Amino acid sequence: MNPIRTPAALAIALLLAAAPAWAAGPAKPSQAQIDYRQERARCLRGESGQDRATCLKEAGAAYQEARRGTLSAPAGADLSRNATQRCEAQPPADRDACVQRILGGGAAEGSVQGGGLIRSTESSK
Repeated sequence: MNPIRTPAALAIALLLAAAPAWAAGPAKPSQAQIDYRQERARCLRGESGQDRATCLKEAGAAYQEARRGTLSAPAGADLSRNATQRCEAQPPADRDACVQRILGGGAAEGSVQGGGLIRSTESSK
């Protein structure tokens, strides 16, 4: 066997094996990457309500957890259930009104800048 041809043949074989990867083009970004880029952009535009350094740190941490598979957004039903579970701490007579307020029933007034949102319902008893 000619020692000059062996490295050349090996190089050609490696190039042919790698050709499909080059033909595929750049990899499509994952949902975690897309979410991270969007959150980072919000941080840089100052839309997060946090200072920039904290926002970027939180976005990076969320991206890391998403890549590990330990970050998931709860489904709408989970959010609703979690919100209404807080009402279980109320006396039984007040629980229904609490759930109604949590789910957006009744009148609402106030703002975040004013210190919060006050929800109220009136009983028809």
